[in-house]
Amino acid sequence: MSFSKTNRTIHKWASILIALPILLTIATGTLLLLKKEISYIQPASMKGIERIPTISFNEVLNQAQTVEQANISTWQDIDRLDVRPNKGIIKIRSKNQWEIQIDSSNAEILQVAYRRSDFIETLHDATFFQDKANLWLMLPSAIILLLLWLTGLYLFIYPYFRKRD
Repeated sequence: MSFSKTNRTIHKWASILIALPILLTIATGTLLLLKKEISYIQPASMKGIERIPTISFNEVLNQAQTVEQANISTWQDIDRLDVRPNKGIIKIRSKNQWEIQIDSSNAEILQVAYRRSDFIETLHDATFFQDKANLWLMLPSAIILLLLWLTGLYLFIYPYFRKRD
């Protein structure tokens, strides 16, 4: 079998093998690129009164506990805090994907919204399916995509070299 025919066969079967993982990566990557533009994916950041945070962690937890949807009763129910001094806010992300934005100077709740971008990120890196899926699914897909690029480059360039001879 010639190198050209082997190259085409590899290109064809590798394309079929990674079609779904790459489609998932492209679709979710596109959504993630647009997350700041579409509030349905990620809530827009509000602005607080002061730029210097003055409230305590106890006040942060107390305010978070008042939001029913977030289902926060202790610090263990909070996934992370995102302090934005330039905007004067603190974002509280609950484990159930609800985001609470509070003013960092007076603890006033500025916005409560569901955050879909974290779910989309887990689809994007395949950890939604299993914690190590990014290593056993996405890494091989990336390597095969590199192989597709190389074989595709060869398929594109080879005819020009053949015409020269």
